Amino acid sequence: MNNFFIFLNIMFEIIIVVLPLFLIVAYTTYSERKIIGFMQSRLGPTRVGPFGFLQPIADVIKLLTKEIIIPSNANKGLFLTAPIIMLVPSLLVWSVIPLSEYFVIADINAGLLFILALTSLSVYGVILAGWASNSKYAFLGSMRSAAQIIAYEIAMGFALVGVLMAAGSLNLQEIIISQRGGVFNWYWLPLFPLFIIYLIAGIAETNRAPFDVSEGESEIVAGFHVEYSGVAFAMFFLAEYMNLILISILVSIMFFGGWLSPFEGTFLATYLDWIPSFAWLSLKTLFFIFIFLWLRATLPRYRYDQIMRLGWKVFLPITIIWIFLEGIMIYYKVGPWFII
Repeated sequence: MNNFFIFLNIMFEIIIVVLPLFLIVAYTTYSERKIIGFMQSRLGPTRVGPFGFLQPIADVIKLLTKEIIIPSNANKGLFLTAPIIMLVPSLLVWSVIPLSEYFVIADINAGLLFILALTSLSVYGVILAGWASNSKYAFLGSMRSAAQIIAYEIAMGFALVGVLMAAGSLNLQEIIISQRGGVFNWYWLPLFPLFIIYLIAGIAETNRAPFDVSEGESEIVAGFHVEYSGVAFAMFFLAEYMNLILISILVSIMFFGGWLSPFEGTFLATYLDWIPSFAWLSLKTLFFIFIFLWLRATLPRYRYDQIMRLGWKVFLPITIIWIFLEGIMIYYKVGPWFII
């Protein structure tokens, strides 16, 4: 009976994370269209509901009611499996994310390792989608995307190794707690190059502009999901935006103190005690989501060779050098390293 209640509790926690997440994804697309519209002197969605506020709901209904068309020579099993392989890891990762001081579904010690393992699985979904579609455009898009994800995955992994060395733990709650003491104790300052690399690599990892060569409309139509429609396409779309939100929340946790207040250690801390820890994490995450959208509106798409050069010849050496320097400084107890 006790096990049954534990199961119910876990299911309840999963539901209160996943359902709002779907809603956040829907309204991230709305925000994106409105913000980019404003930056380009357009109105964005205006028709469905007041100020176009119900546009995401209309989009969801449209995608759910459309037919899934499978190309005649496609591998049907793999064609339908690929979107699931993309979406499931994007959902599972949220089980180890500490959303507040007291709420995390699975507070495991190897949380950082769990995230790295699951986020690297999406590349299989991309390759399968491109290959199973039996389309030259889709296959070319999936090859580009897979090469790009692998190139930036390594730089992201090394950036997280820097955080692990500074915090001395793989547990995400402990990484946040090790940053206590105010804004200048957060890891963005001593690990600034790793923070910049992680943020840019995160944009490349999620195939967002200006790194969206895998779906370069002017060259290869729509990339690896060119043959998808209906619910299958919606799953790819959902996974992409979930990964965008995930990268934003991970940057907030690893480098900006997660749910910690920025006014900690100042005279304002006592006046702002009433603000819940979840609110601070949400504000930081929303800021980084805005950065993603801003970059999409501002920068043109990079060439494929430029993206590969940046990943392998710039980011990878910088992360290795910085980790080496960090190791020396930690060993000799030099510099602003907030080691517990």
